[in-house]
Amino acid sequence: MKILIIIPCFNEQASLPNLIADLERLTLPEKYRLQLCVVNDCSTDNTSNVAQKLNVTLLDLPVNLGIGGAVQSGLKYALLNNYDLAVQMDGDGQHPPAELQKMIDCYEKTGASLVIGSRFLIKEGFQSSFLRRLGITYFHLLNKFFTGKSIYDSTSGFRLFDKKAIELSARYYPDDYPEPESLVFFSKAGLAIQETPVIMVHRTGGQSSIRSFTSFYYCVKVTLAMFFSFIRKS
Repeated sequence: MKILIIIPCFNEQASLPNLIADLERLTLPEKYRLQLCVVNDCSTDNTSNVAQKLNVTLLDLPVNLGIGGAVQSGLKYALLNNYDLAVQMDGDGQHPPAELQKMIDCYEKTGASLVIGSRFLIKEGFQSSFLRRLGITYFHLLNKFFTGKSIYDSTSGFRLFDKKAIELSARYYPDDYPEPESLVFFSKAGLAIQETPVIMVHRTGGQSSIRSFTSFYYCVKVTLAMFFSFIRKS
């Protein structure tokens, strides 16, 4: 089975080499063949040049699309090249490659179309700041209202997509801060969603795009997006 690791990057020149090295050292069962795809979302640092020197497929976006657009670009590439699975993994180093096996195990056990790596099921590793955990709890409750599903880490960007999820996401994927809204979209489409515990670490470089006042803006914007996704005709 072919797995494409999609690594959306915006100004991740510091963390990218170590992440790729860890992925290249990763050992998976023989039936899985891993390939790496860096999606450079029009970074203003040296991310593109760094990626060109690594053993990866590089998608260099000519304009900044945001995290959703970058991930969808990788998913479109996965669809066009007939990958069986795709995994979204942040370029900042927060998602240790060794945790990927847990997501594959969950996929094999449940057959879910979307597997989410969760920080909060066993509460080990980096748990994010207190304010962010409040926001994540809020989105957990909001998603439960819209979908009837309890996804405790609905903002997690560590995700595994099967072929159904890849095909659906290649046609439409939320463009800005997409993780919570996409759960509403996937649920309305009837896709099975599972959450599995993983251990995350603090970012190894760069800065988060969600800081101070933008946290409030993020909550309002994503809430509205989730509502409109909920009422949108299937």
